[in-house]
Amino acid sequence: MRMRHLLPLFLLPGLLTAALANPYETTLKNGLRVIVKEDRRAPTAAQMVWYRIGSMDEVDGASGVAHVLEHMMFKGTPSVGPGEFNKRVAAAGGRDNAFTSRDYTAYFQQVPKEKLPEMMQLEADRMRHLNVDAKEFAQEIKVVMEERRMRTDDNPQSKLFEQMNAVAFQAHPYRRPIIGWMNDLENMSAADAKDWYDTWYVPNNAYVVITGDVDHKEVFALAEKYYGPLEGRALPARKPQVEPAQDGTRRVSVKAPAELPVLIMGYKAPVLRDADKDSDPYALEMLAAILDGHDAARFNKKLVREDKVALSVGIGYDSTARGPGMIYMHGSPSEGRTVAQLEAALRAEITRIQQDGVSEQELKRAKAQLVAGQVYKLDSMFGQAMEIGQTESAGISYRKIDRMLEKLQQVTAAQVQAVAKKYFNDDTLTVGVLEPQPLDGKPRRSSVATRH
Repeated sequence: MRMRHLLPLFLLPGLLTAALANPYETTLKNGLRVIVKEDRRAPTAAQMVWYRIGSMDEVDGASGVAHVLEHMMFKGTPSVGPGEFNKRVAAAGGRDNAFTSRDYTAYFQQVPKEKLPEMMQLEADRMRHLNVDAKEFAQEIKVVMEERRMRTDDNPQSKLFEQMNAVAFQAHPYRRPIIGWMNDLENMSAADAKDWYDTWYVPNNAYVVITGDVDHKEVFALAEKYYGPLEGRALPARKPQVEPAQDGTRRVSVKAPAELPVLIMGYKAPVLRDADKDSDPYALEMLAAILDGHDAARFNKKLVREDKVALSVGIGYDSTARGPGMIYMHGSPSEGRTVAQLEAALRAEITRIQQDGVSEQELKRAKAQLVAGQVYKLDSMFGQAMEIGQTESAGISYRKIDRMLEKLQQVTAAQVQAVAKKYFNDDTLTVGVLEPQPLDGKPRRSSVATRH
């Protein structure tokens, strides 16, 4: 997040509250929740259908099936031919897409508001009447395997991150890649995808979020018309898969053709379970913003510009997830510097905060950055639908979004220092290193000396 056009901090809570002031909600008899956010700034509407099913719900040997089914959702129903869904959205003057995560699978369309009923009809149709044709599946699974080759197997950084997760998590399904292991994809059948669809794609395992220039009462009536006739069905019990405590540093290295070495350091960290009672995830959000929230943040200022130990450096943390959390530091060393030196420099920055804390000025700027980011994110229909849907996917009510903002603003410098001490602990650390190999047969610089 690098917002340069900051609003006065005292104005931001009111703007965010206004952005989410009027969500209306109903639940149909079949268990489908419908959430409507009216926003009349433009004559458009966005529909998102969220299924509470992601790669974390897969089993060993079937990794990637959630993502494969996402692809198959565009292959038609008895009344809508293969590929026709996208064509009808485009003909309506809209756009559509879909995405699979560890925690959920979601589909969206943004169209002129008068076309919303057609979009609701299309989504309701494929929620229950999808054709999982063996011939279509045979073609689409090849597309998915090629996607895996392009995005992971031929992408050194993605390959490193995949291997890191496989090492960092031993029991929890976050250890498996969302796109699936290649062997699982090669052995997947249309029957596997159909079983996944029949099991999880039911109204009582989904919620619909609609934002835009709409009237919630009219939308509720449309939802009853199109989604109401679909039958709910009992869902399988989801057995909790708890990651055992990590009791020592884990390291993994990946050799692949690349220009630069890459270092990733991932520490186990908490995520929000109770938006009101939890405090550490908010403090970790602030810590990440202080280290890497803007161009003048500590990592960029110290490691890139002053010490020149890193060409690039950053931090990543997501406080909302169904499963366990991690906070990642990552970067590439500068010319003449090694991965070991970069790791030492990153550790030194954390140690500075552990020992000396952060200034009130840093904290104030980080808060302004984070809150402004929230406001700008909610400036679009799609952004509002995403915020509501993702919050719900983690088991937190969208009605807590304002409260989450308040909690961010209440974080103190002492809390930031405390979480730096508590969670940046080598016992929960997993380190990943990309060791670059020649791209064209010519030797590359050696910068991968690692810390053991």
